[in-house]
Amino acid sequence: MEKQVWKMRALTIAASGLAVGLLAVGASAQEIRNDVRDLRGDRREIRQDDREIRGDRRELRGDTREIRSDRRELRGDRRDLRTAYRSGDPQAIRDARQELRGDRRDLRGDLKDRREDRRDLRHDRHDRRHDVGDLREDRRELRRDVAARHGH
Repeated sequence: MEKQVWKMRALTIAASGLAVGLLAVGASAQEIRNDVRDLRGDRREIRQDDREIRGDRRELRGDTREIRSDRRELRGDRRDLRTAYRSGDPQAIRDARQELRGDRRDLRGDLKDRREDRRDLRHDRHDRRHDVGDLREDRRELRRDVAARHGH
């Protein structure tokens, strides 16, 4: 019983596809122009996405450099704090702690920036994949419309 229902659905879908195909005998010149315009727009969007991806990568490299620098400064601050503790000078200890706190804050901010830039990069890559898919679909439509126009 289920096979018969499935066969009837398949035949119905095939018949409707055939009817649509017969109704769409030829593509108009306007449809082809629209497809070409869509292709150009898709290519423009892809180029923009590429620029944004390159910018995101540049920002990530800068963030990574800043993080490395912050970590070097933290190592130095810890050394300074150990030295201050050995000296026993309360003012030197306060200054070293303050410096260490400030550099930790800087590191946290730079890590946050890098996370945001990674998120932006993922988003831009997703946009580019979507735009490439649109471009492929528009190319298919153009080929179909041109073939229909020429009666193939």
